[in-house]
Amino acid sequence: MERHIVHVDMDAFFAAIEQRDDPALKGKPVIIGADPKGGRGRGVVSTCSYEARKFGVRSAMPISEAWRRCPKGVYLPPSFHKYEEASSKIREVFYEFTPDIEQVSIDEAFLDITRSAHLFGGPLETCRRVKKRVREATGLSCSVGLAPTKMAAKIASDLKKPDGLVVVETAGLRAFLAPLDISKLWGLGPKTAALLRERGINTVGELSAAGEDALAGLGGHAQELKALALGVDPREVHEEQGAKSVGNETTFEVDTADEREIKESLLALADKVSSRLREGGYKGRTVTLKIRLEGFETYTRAKTLPLATNYTDVLAREALALYAAFGRGRKKVRLLGVKVSGLLPAEEKESLFEEEGDARREKAHKAIEAIREKFGRSSIYRAGGKKDI
Repeated sequence: MERHIVHVDMDAFFAAIEQRDDPALKGKPVIIGADPKGGRGRGVVSTCSYEARKFGVRSAMPISEAWRRCPKGVYLPPSFHKYEEASSKIREVFYEFTPDIEQVSIDEAFLDITRSAHLFGGPLETCRRVKKRVREATGLSCSVGLAPTKMAAKIASDLKKPDGLVVVETAGLRAFLAPLDISKLWGLGPKTAALLRERGINTVGELSAAGEDALAGLGGHAQELKALALGVDPREVHEEQGAKSVGNETTFEVDTADEREIKESLLALADKVSSRLREGGYKGRTVTLKIRLEGFETYTRAKTLPLATNYTDVLAREALALYAAFGRGRKKVRLLGVKVSGLLPAEEKESLFEEEGDARREKAHKAIEAIREKFGRSSIYRAGGKKDI
């Protein structure tokens, strides 16, 4: 049976929601992210409207650079509760058309409509209906790619933004892929791309025709990439159950080498992650430290625990240990992040024996949560940690 895979990508999602909710922002360059502080701000752009993109602003760009390119833009902090609410409504729309959904992020997803498209007038008509229903439910536009493979569908959804619909037929799959730059291949990193370009391979078509000599040194990855270039992509749409990880980051106002400030920030991040895990009903086994140094060099270090946890003191202890082992030398720190993955339901038991101190930890966490619920998060915070992160 021929597969019909759809990739739905919301158009400038965060910025589009802000423009929807405030009509005065329509047609203006809207930039969501950190406070630019007149070009002296820290942090990065989360996303931006298409009007801002005309100035060269893009996601993940330092906010100071965005300000230099677009000083008259409208800069707004993220409103994640609004974005999550819209994402939830969009997901409900998807379920009107198929149960086979893979949510990739808050603003994009794969849908396998192979078994259901006939109910809605065929694959193309199903895509049109999806776009219409998303707009009806949220007031937002999305771009859609329809293809026989996940990779081709994802590429297609990006070709005619915003509000686009691109269809790739099975018979024309290789012709569709051939002229594309190799950077479009899903799974081909920048180092491999640079190596291929040195060998005169710049397009997907050139990669599909390359011989063994041209692909030497890429190991088993070579055949996988060549298969993708030939349109062979058997990856299925798999629904992900629940969250994969919970994390928080903070960018310092000024790059810092102050050990006290760094450690206070790690304690505060661990506290925030702990709260989010508990609110979501999760605990996790792997703690990851993210550290970005001056010059934007970014590193991660992780430790997997024998038992999953959502306790602040345990997360803080592991984050501090990872930082101590990192060894930043004389370089200052720009950003810190703490993430917990390998999530399990909080109530799931991994051991017959309760770890000593767990009962006291649980009681303390519940007391803190009760105070915060009544008086706000900033009403109580861990000793040695920052009040606000």
